[in-house]
Amino acid sequence: MARAAGGMRLRRSPPGPGPLLLRLLLLGGLLLRGGGAAAAAAAAEPCQAPRQWEGRTVSYEHGTGRNTRAALSYDGPNQRLRILEERKALIPCKKFFEYILLYKDAVMFQIEQVTKLCSKIALTEPWDPYDIPANSTYEDQYYIGGPGDEIMVQEWSDRKPARKLESWVGVYTVKDCYPVQETYTKNNSVTTSTRFFDLQLGIADPSVFTPPSTCQTAQPRKMKDEC
Repeated sequence: MARAAGGMRLRRSPPGPGPLLLRLLLLGGLLLRGGGAAAAAAAAEPCQAPRQWEGRTVSYEHGTGRNTRAALSYDGPNQRLRILEERKALIPCKKFFEYILLYKDAVMFQIEQVTKLCSKIALTEPWDPYDIPANSTYEDQYYIGGPGDEIMVQEWSDRKPARKLESWVGVYTVKDCYPVQETYTKNNSVTTSTRFFDLQLGIADPSVFTPPSTCQTAQPRKMKDEC
């Protein structure tokens, strides 16, 4: 027996395992870890995202390289969106719009923020809620941030085993199921990425979904955002 400071006895370590045993132990550990990850993926179920909320977004169009910042009001039960583009800088000859999308009526109103000039345009795309569809594929779970300041999120997609590729990837918080980011792809290329932040439950003012009076004489074509 060896003796340490303070008179405590230290037991000699027994001979270590041989190289073959070490390899077997390492392989077993890897299999257990892989099996645990597979079990976690099999047990994962899509969470239920909030159905009414307001917040802010940044949408990036990969084709044009343009970022659009906006305040967003989301009304899932009534299939309504209100998007108010934010002015972050004075951009010469740049117009900013408010969009009111009423999917049950299949119509979108585009309102120029300064003049209140309005366009009324038919919506041809179906309602696509901000949630995780029940048939989604679990991709991953991880933390955003660092020690002491982190949020756990899950990543889901519409990828199917026989297809391997996905056209939608959504990242949602594990707690409360808030959207963090959604990415859409088409023809193997990313088209849009949207980040969500500053979310608050509920709609503070439901009248934001009511078009202004100028939309009673709306024009039938979409306005350009440049002079």
